[in-house]
Amino acid sequence: MEFAELIKTPRVDNVVLHRPFYPAVEGTLCLTGHHLILSSRQDNTEELWLLHSNIDAIDKRFVGPLGTIIIKCKDFRIIQLDIPGMEECLNIASSIEALSTLDSITLMYPFFYRPMFEVIEDGWHSFLPEQEFELYSSATSEWRLSYVNKEFAVCPSYPPIVIVPKAMDDEALRKVATFRHGGRFPVLSYYHKKNGMVIMRSGQPLTGTNGRRCKEDEKLINATLRAGKRGYIIDTRPLNVAQQARAKGGGFEQEAHYPQWRRIHKSIERYHILQESLIKLVEACNDQTHNMDRWLSRLEASNWLTHIKEILTTACLAAQCLDREGASILIHGTEGTDSTLQVTSLAQIILEPRSRTIRGFEALIEREWLQAGHPFQQRCAQSAYCNSKQKWESPVFLLFLDCVWQILRQFPCSFEFNENLLIMLFEHAYASQFGTFLGNNESERYFSALEQILQVFG
Repeated sequence: MEFAELIKTPRVDNVVLHRPFYPAVEGTLCLTGHHLILSSRQDNTEELWLLHSNIDAIDKRFVGPLGTIIIKCKDFRIIQLDIPGMEECLNIASSIEALSTLDSITLMYPFFYRPMFEVIEDGWHSFLPEQEFELYSSATSEWRLSYVNKEFAVCPSYPPIVIVPKAMDDEALRKVATFRHGGRFPVLSYYHKKNGMVIMRSGQPLTGTNGRRCKEDEKLINATLRAGKRGYIIDTRPLNVAQQARAKGGGFEQEAHYPQWRRIHKSIERYHILQESLIKLVEACNDQTHNMDRWLSRLEASNWLTHIKEILTTACLAAQCLDREGASILIHGTEGTDSTLQVTSLAQIILEPRSRTIRGFEALIEREWLQAGHPFQQRCAQSAYCNSKQKWESPVFLLFLDCVWQILRQFPCSFEFNENLLIMLFEHAYASQFGTFLGNNESERYFSALEQILQVFG
């Protein structure tokens, strides 16, 4: 497919750009395969370069011969373009709608981007599991690298190399994978050098209504316990939701089969509930008519801060169990790709100073989100403005970044970075010239040959 086929009018003169906090700018509007560009000959004005993939929704208005396009972006910006001529306005709007909804990975801008700077590091190989394992291997001999998922044969959302207890051979891991949702058997998330305890993550066990069990699964997580010690299983779902999952073949660990583990249920919301919360939050932020009392009321009604509180409370619980009680922890929800990753990564930020450095935080995002299989392509397909919502769109990663910001605000001297890094990651997760957040897992990125393009951590 040629991008030119989708561009009905490539250029319009005398277009006026309106943006909040900026003076209006008149210039020439151009459409390319990946960008909307507005360039002005006025002195001291910057060009606007907007990726089509950053466009969440557009509205059209007409007053006489003048057409207006209001562009609502995934990064929450709202841009207004006044375009002379109804036909030109309709053509521009139609072209933007077509170019902003392309869903083929290979048509995305990262495959066409050519940097104007020297690339000093290959980001795709900066944070490999082998490198992470080296950090632990000097402190413990109880873990090993497993290549059981080579060519993604066992679990498409796991990387080819994972860290597992040395007591488990690969054949046992394959059996455990058939007992866990999506093949996501328990793997090491974090090793606490202070006491040798660990955080593991997985998908839910497929116990079903018949109470199915897997002795290899029991052996795997028991291998993380010390003699006479109990562990904690933190299920990010409320008990009633976990019980309902049994009717669909899922479920939770039965106490009779996991007597050394105490199960704790939390209430971290998922999918459309989080998406609706974000929509309400952005609507409240954009409403300039209300007073402070109404603003606070709408903020509370969005439940955004309630979600943040629940996630942070769960992460603090995990950190306390690990550090103060000396207990190993297994964390999962249903798939183990959303709330699970929020909790495991935040617990590490609380416990591990390295995760609060720039390099360590980048490694954390790579390890606990990208390699761990968070489906960025689905979750970040749309933002707060799009009308056609899909059930899998959800601001899970944005919530995590907001949680980090909350900790950063309380302990600014404990971090090597500030909110600018968090904002940058949010923007690149939704629209980027880099290929870091393309695809839904390591398998998709591998088979799409993303290593040929640039990584944001390079």
